[in-house]
Amino acid sequence: MTTLPFTKMQAQGNDFVVLDGLAHDLPTLDDAFVRRITERRYGIGCDQLLVLQPHPAADVAMRIFNNDGSEAANCGNGLRCAADLLMRRSGGDSVHIALADRIVQASRGARGVRIDMGAARIEDQTGAYVDVCIGNQHRVCFEATEEFPRDRNIEIVTGQVADHVYIDIIERGAGRTPACGSGACAVATAIWHVEGHRRPQTIAMPGGEVIVSGDVDNLILEGEVQRVFDGLYMLPEARQTVMHAG
Repeated sequence: MTTLPFTKMQAQGNDFVVLDGLAHDLPTLDDAFVRRITERRYGIGCDQLLVLQPHPAADVAMRIFNNDGSEAANCGNGLRCAADLLMRRSGGDSVHIALADRIVQASRGARGVRIDMGAARIEDQTGAYVDVCIGNQHRVCFEATEEFPRDRNIEIVTGQVADHVYIDIIERGAGRTPACGSGACAVATAIWHVEGHRRPQTIAMPGGEVIVSGDVDNLILEGEVQRVFDGLYMLPEARQTVMHAG
């Protein structure tokens, strides 16, 4: 194998390289490979690498790698992108995707692709922030008065008008990103917890908006996604062969 087929996708500017392990053999997914393929100047470039693999109880399993090589447990925007790709290929209206700790269902919605994200859990709360776990860990900051931890995603609420919330994102392993689907779910969970209501929230991120509805036992994330392009990635050993041949 000298080249690897891939699909580049994005949701609200949060971009992904998708590798289909159901249809193609994959190289070893070590840190060096992940860093190389996700690097924006010498690779394809993305916030996260999404790897689709077989699963006995779902249509597909999805592994998520940040562009620093670390592995993530959840990614709402990545799920919506992978679901859109899979539904287009199958012609179906829904798909089940397995993560490390849950199986989620995706379907077509009025505003794009809709994911039933599963349950969230409040882990901690102060006057300045709420810690939320949705498979991956988030800190939703209402006041940026403390040093941000590095072991979780950070969502900073910069404004709120009724149920329209504006946030910035610092994603563990990827840095500042235009959007984060699980982060949008964490923000809605934190606001519901603090304000004591369960109204749908429009979460506006630098890259665009999503809608979070449902409740803490089953968060529903919905928004548009885009397939950007398909391509062939030349694997490192193939590059070396070409160089030596010259």
